[in-house]
Amino acid sequence: MFSDHPDAYIEFLGSRYRGKAGIKRLYQGRFQNLFVAGRNGPIHGFLLDHIMMQDIVDVDPTGTHAWCRMRALMQAGTHQSIEDYYPPGHKQWWEGGLYENEYIKENGVWKLFRYRYFPFWHSEYHRGWSHTKRNYVPWATKTFPEDPVGPDEIIEQKMMWPDTRVIPFHYPHPVTGERIKADDLRAPKFGEEVEGSEPALGLDLPEGQVRPGARVGEDPKKGDRVLPELVQNTVE
Repeated sequence: MFSDHPDAYIEFLGSRYRGKAGIKRLYQGRFQNLFVAGRNGPIHGFLLDHIMMQDIVDVDPTGTHAWCRMRALMQAGTHQSIEDYYPPGHKQWWEGGLYENEYIKENGVWKLFRYRYFPFWHSEYHRGWSHTKRNYVPWATKTFPEDPVGPDEIIEQKMMWPDTRVIPFHYPHPVTGERIKADDLRAPKFGEEVEGSEPALGLDLPEGQVRPGARVGEDPKKGDRVLPELVQNTVE
């Protein structure tokens, strides 16, 4: 499912899990053990309905690299009948997020390459999102191996409700063909200027990674489906 490329990673909740080992640590070491006791499949009474929709996919001219932006809406939780023996107890929650992912084709098979999930709002079902506690899902504070299921690195880029900054787009504006301005992605407080608000989020690569073929510093050209600085594996 995930690429074998050494640059593969998942960006999630202010952290990065790098390479196949880091990705396995997140999904099998953390999620699989926490939610389903290590089982590779469902367990009775636990719901994790993760709907992915509104996907916009762009494939490069080589047919080996692709970008996808899509929205997620999750309904999750447990049935009350398992609360006596399920370690987290009885709980239910909503979650909304957005993906800006990259994929590569390996041996003729499309695989996840750079997986960026921004789960930017959560709420308990009965209270709604207006009463969500701050930092609903705590940020990681330790990295692997100090935390056996922790990330490989903790990054400065973090967001969670009530932060409402716009997730950057991998493509130019579909009507004007221009890059979305960074200030338009920020979210100032009501009635205040944007200059005092949190900076725009980015799709920057980790240190040490590069994009062969990227046109850094250029403006989008007419017909571009991907921003020039995010282009990879171009065909001249």
